[in-house]
Amino acid sequence: MASPAERYAAARRRTEDSKTELAQFADTVGFELDGFQLQACRALEAGRGVLVAAPTGAGKTVVGEFAAHLALRTGRKAFYTTPIKALSNQKYTELVERHGPGAVGLLTGDNSVNGEAPVVVMTTEVLRNMLYAGSSLLDGLGYVVMDEVHYLADRSRGAVWEEVIIHLPADVLVVSLSATVSNAEEFGAWLDTVRGDTEVVVSEHRPVPLWQHLAVGTRLYDLFTDPDGDPLEGDEGSLVPGAIVNPELVAMSRQQLRTDRLAGPGGRGRRRGQQRPGPGGSRPPGIGRPASRAQILDTLDAAGLLPAITFIFSRAGCDAAVEQCVAWGLRLTTPEEGRRIRAVAEERCAEIPSSDLAVLGYWEWLEGLERGLAAHHAGLLPVFKETVEHLFAAGLVKAVFATETLALGVNMPARSVVLERLVKWNGQTHVDVTPGEYTQLTGRAGRRGIDVEGHAVVLWSQQTDPEAVAGLASRRTFPLRSSFRPTYNMAVNLVEQVGRERARDILETSFAQFQADRAVVGQAQQIKNQQEALRGYQQAMTCHLGDFGEYFAIRQAITEREKDLSRSGAASRRSEARASVGNLSRGDVVKLPGGRRSTFGVVLDLVPGKGFDGPSPRILSQDRQVRTIDTDEFSGPVEPVTRVRIPKDFNWRSPQERRDLASSLRNALAEVGGGDVPRQRRTSTAAEDRELQALRERLRAHPCHGCSEREEHARWAVREEKLRRDTQGLQRKIEGRTGTIARTFDRVCDLLAELGYLSADGLSVTDEGRTLRRINAETDLLVAQCLRHGAWSGLSPADLAAAVSTLVHESRRDEGGRPDRIPRRAEAAIATTHRLWSDLTDREDHHKVPATREPDPGLAWAVHRWASGHRLDEVLREADLAAGDFVRRCKQLVDLLDQVGAASTDPGVRSAARAGVDAVRRGVVAHTSLT
Repeated sequence: MASPAERYAAARRRTEDSKTELAQFADTVGFELDGFQLQACRALEAGRGVLVAAPTGAGKTVVGEFAAHLALRTGRKAFYTTPIKALSNQKYTELVERHGPGAVGLLTGDNSVNGEAPVVVMTTEVLRNMLYAGSSLLDGLGYVVMDEVHYLADRSRGAVWEEVIIHLPADVLVVSLSATVSNAEEFGAWLDTVRGDTEVVVSEHRPVPLWQHLAVGTRLYDLFTDPDGDPLEGDEGSLVPGAIVNPELVAMSRQQLRTDRLAGPGGRGRRRGQQRPGPGGSRPPGIGRPASRAQILDTLDAAGLLPAITFIFSRAGCDAAVEQCVAWGLRLTTPEEGRRIRAVAEERCAEIPSSDLAVLGYWEWLEGLERGLAAHHAGLLPVFKETVEHLFAAGLVKAVFATETLALGVNMPARSVVLERLVKWNGQTHVDVTPGEYTQLTGRAGRRGIDVEGHAVVLWSQQTDPEAVAGLASRRTFPLRSSFRPTYNMAVNLVEQVGRERARDILETSFAQFQADRAVVGQAQQIKNQQEALRGYQQAMTCHLGDFGEYFAIRQAITEREKDLSRSGAASRRSEARASVGNLSRGDVVKLPGGRRSTFGVVLDLVPGKGFDGPSPRILSQDRQVRTIDTDEFSGPVEPVTRVRIPKDFNWRSPQERRDLASSLRNALAEVGGGDVPRQRRTSTAAEDRELQALRERLRAHPCHGCSEREEHARWAVREEKLRRDTQGLQRKIEGRTGTIARTFDRVCDLLAELGYLSADGLSVTDEGRTLRRINAETDLLVAQCLRHGAWSGLSPADLAAAVSTLVHESRRDEGGRPDRIPRRAEAAIATTHRLWSDLTDREDHHKVPATREPDPGLAWAVHRWASGHRLDEVLREADLAAGDFVRRCKQLVDLLDQVGAASTDPGVRSAARAGVDAVRRGVVAHTSLT
């Protein structure tokens, strides 16, 4: 029992705690804060930056909201950054509900609302641009929240996060919110280095436990059980001590493997009566027909596991899933819910011209919504996506079929998450879902404050391995790897602001260099250890008769020379074999390569080789087999031992004719004594080689050759030589990693100086470089080159929009486009753009700089039509584009046209760009929403 003094001290601490900003903030959130939230918020209130790494849905954003609270209470500003506009819009709405519209602003490029507010939500790129421009909005900034900071691993956009963290004023506290990563301490150590005192807060606890299932047919099996095979109780399956993979599922998997082996390749040998696999994949014997998507949702509904998100790694697959469920007659809503859904959808889509509704698939989309069903992917019209998100969050839409982009973006938690497959297309090939991706996807399951538990469901397929799924479910983390590299825009901005030398120093503080340097530390220690081992090996190989290292070097030289001669001899024999095969003719009987016994065959014809390879003989062997023999299989010249007459109309595919010819072959061999061929004696090349003879003489004359412990010394010399090679390899790695970012920056600057964007010495920015400073795009230097060389001069707004669209568009595999129908002026501008790109990539290759992406004209015709005033249905029908993709690309085009208009010194281009912005930003492209 506590003493009176202790009770008094505790009471006093509680009184003091109640006066803190954290206590006042905690009273407003509506639930008790978790330990990791309290720890992070206390650090922030104490004036330290924080890195919070926790699972999806754990409540990391509470820490970011506390930063906004502190800013408002202390008279400073807070910027809340997110990786995508949709998430910025969502966070803006949440903060407005908490603090009111006057206290919160939004800056995303598309939207600019109350940018002078004390709390402003923005995309990370907007903040990066503010820092380079020295915006006055940065005055009084006290806190920056970097939501989803693990995006810095993104190959195309990740550098932005590091730029912001490096360039923010020193007195700004950074709140970094990350998914659970396995190297949070390493990332925190870097933040501590570049931002000062930073507290790392890691939580792997999910507030809502997650249960893992495999769906076999319409039955859900627990992925984990106790050792007796009984259901687990009390916590998440994979985390319960003693949990094992469900033995019933393991038995099914093994039976499936046995069935597949019996069936043979391609499913051959299926036993009579065995059912053909359905579209969902094969099944073990005894398992019913694979369930349809509608049946799976029906099963989840009956089990009380809706709402659910089903991840399908295909846009077309998501749309088809809704169509299938509607066709099946699935309805997950009541009539009243259906009416509410229709009212919301009609209100949100009221600004879309009625003439565009049909081409946008509005009516089919609305029918699915009213049934509680929807797709969610990047090809969907933005207002459609936003409506789906709103209705799902309101509990009206019960089932969403989504691509993985949903898991990385907006906040749409569900009771259950379904994964149809554990393989996805990465743009080049099909790859397995990683543990990190699995965690990110299934992390959507379980709504805090609503669900007592979440459920992850993987559908059984022919390739399903329950133990592999269990491995994915049990590994919660993935490493955060920097994708940072200097860009052209970054280079000119840094040189202009701080000078080239200071810029190099700044870039060497990047997380990318930090990770490389930490790896170097470990490798340097490894080299040190190996060098100590080398000294021990050298001592062990010491010979009292002479320098054993010198003696061993002669032995190594002999070995290398013998290998060279062997390779040379083999090459010579292959050359002789090719030449002799070319002299063979139909009917020649030759000895076949391989095997201990001599076998022979008759040449049927010579099959032409590929490339520079000579012909290969097609041969009928004594055992009536016909095969084509690669000349490399022969160990030397091929000489006929006799001949056999082959009928002119001989058909080697006929078994009877092969049998007759094989009989003639055996008779011919008998006449020449069974085909025995005298073995050709080859003079050893090694025996004639003077260099090898001289080396052997040196070896015998060396003092160490007579040492009684010579072979023992040699064994240590072999170890020493191998370890020395390994050590040299490590040293090369260290040399390659040290200063890699600065070296890349130097190469970028050298190229910019060559092109005139920096001065000849690369130390200052030219007028052309100041133009480049104003272009923030993936193809920034190519845009600057096009402006500088007049590639877009004299174009109409529609022509300019078409030409510039080639720098924002990247065709998908299933997209079309009609660049051949582009008007002549636009076509010429696109051709000039492509020539400038070709020249630029040649220079980039010379300077060893990553190549700029090639212009893609796949959108040009559609953009030209749209900017010329054509109807949406005409544009989409001829362009073969999804409405959402077209709108998203047009928004990106508007942004780039705006930059072109601001950066260009050509009045005509400036005017055309401004008019092009207005021409493209109309109809559905102009329709945006803050929710």
